[in-house]
Amino acid sequence: MSSQPTAIDHLVIAVADPEAAAAEVADRVGLATTGGGTHPGAGTFNRVAFLADGAYLELIGVADPTAAAGVPVGRAVLASLERGGGLATFALLDDAVETSVPALQANGSSIGPVTHGSRQRPDGDLVEWWTAMPPELGALRPPFLARHRYAGTEWGPEAMAQRRGFVHPIGSPAVLHRLDLATPDPPALAADYAATIGLEFWTVADLAVCSIGPHTIRLMPTREMPVPAVVVVGAAVEEARSIEAFGMRFDIEPIAG
Repeated sequence: MSSQPTAIDHLVIAVADPEAAAAEVADRVGLATTGGGTHPGAGTFNRVAFLADGAYLELIGVADPTAAAGVPVGRAVLASLERGGGLATFALLDDAVETSVPALQANGSSIGPVTHGSRQRPDGDLVEWWTAMPPELGALRPPFLARHRYAGTEWGPEAMAQRRGFVHPIGSPAVLHRLDLATPDPPALAADYAATIGLEFWTVADLAVCSIGPHTIRLMPTREMPVPAVVVVGAAVEEARSIEAFGMRFDIEPIAG
C-alpha cells in the first residue's frame, strides 16, 4: 500500500487572531505572510507564510464556529484552540491524489474521498485545492493529503518562482527542514501513518523518523519534548535560535545563502 506524497505541503497552526499572529511571526520568527483569505462555507480564515521550498505555514482562525465544526480541518482547529492553539494538523503534498487515494482505500486505509476546497483572497482571486482526509485530524493523528491548482495570483508559475527567491524579514529565503511531533507512543503513531496514508517510518527504540522529499518528520517521545511540536526552518542566518510561540517552538538553523 502506498500513496504518492512528495513533501510536507503545509502546517496548519491554529491561532485566535491570524492578523496578530502574522505580525508576531514576522517580528519574532522572521517569516512574512504574503497570502491568505477566507474559506467560503468553512468558517475559517487565514494568513499564509510561503517558504522557498514550496511548503508554507498556515495561520488559521475561526470566524464561524458552527461552520468550522462541519469540516475536518475546522474541527481540528477548534480542538486546538480549546487547548490554547498551536499545530492543529498538517498536509502532505500528493499531486497524484486522485489515483493514490483509491489505491490506499483498496488496501484497507480509512482515508476519505478526494474533495475540492477553495479560499477567496482579498483581491478576489480564487485559490483551489483537492484534499483527502483521514477520519480524524489532529497533531497526534496522520496528516491529510493535498494537491493544488497551480494557477492564479498565488499558485501560478510566476508566484511559485517569486516565493523561491522571496527574502523574509529573517534576511533571506527560508525553507522547511523538519517537523518534530511529541507523542506518547511514536511507533504506534508511525504504524497509524503507514496504515492510513501509506507513509513508512523507520523506528529505533521509541523514535520514529520519515524522510519525505526535502523534509523530515520525527515522532518523538513526549517526555523528550517540552512542547507538542517543533518546526525547524533553514535560513541564511549566522546563528541558530529558537522561538516559542502559539504553544509550539520554531527552530531557525543556518544554511548557505
